[in-house]
Amino acid sequence: MRFKPLASFVFILGLIVAPMAQAEQQDTGGKPVRIVGFGDSLMAGYQLPPQDAFPARLQEALKKAGYDVVIENAGVSGDTTAGGLARLDWSVPDGTEVVILELGANDALRGVSPEITEKNLDAMLARLKERGITVILAGMLAPPNMGKDYADRFNAIYPRLAEKYGVALYAFFLDGVAAQKNLLLEDGMHPNPEGVARMVEGILPSVEKVLQAVRKEGT
Repeated sequence: MRFKPLASFVFILGLIVAPMAQAEQQDTGGKPVRIVGFGDSLMAGYQLPPQDAFPARLQEALKKAGYDVVIENAGVSGDTTAGGLARLDWSVPDGTEVVILELGANDALRGVSPEITEKNLDAMLARLKERGITVILAGMLAPPNMGKDYADRFNAIYPRLAEKYGVALYAFFLDGVAAQKNLLLEDGMHPNPEGVARMVEGILPSVEKVLQAVRKEGT
């Protein structure tokens, strides 16, 4: 059988590219990176279908960008940092490689002392570090009605803990969404599907950077 010049080139190129693509897929041992979205209603997808919740939309965006990931939704509506600390061990299964830790909004809404919130988040970060799990800390800002003193104490928690544990920080989980009526449900607090899409767009570069580091560590 004779190959025409162009056909021969395409055939040879296929032989070269296929092994390269296969090698790239094997960077993580042929297994997807297991991620857990651990948080409250903002993570759980309050009043949204499962496919529109943040973890599902982030997984979709990462796969489109070429990352082999599986993201579990471990968000619980109404959860505080105390509740998160109490369920952390069984909500984050063995084999998890990355946790997006998003808690504290309900603490602020309830006026929980920022010192207590920080203590709980600190304990969670310490446990995840002990387990060798990479963390992306999703920050939160205190609502304006809590006053300047409370906000100053609360808002400083996340950058301080990110520096202490050397974890990636996404400064404000609702960045670009908070106070935007067209991106929120009628309650004015939780994102609608368009709001979730904006949240995913905002955090995506931070997550990609972490995944690239995880890939390098696994090679």
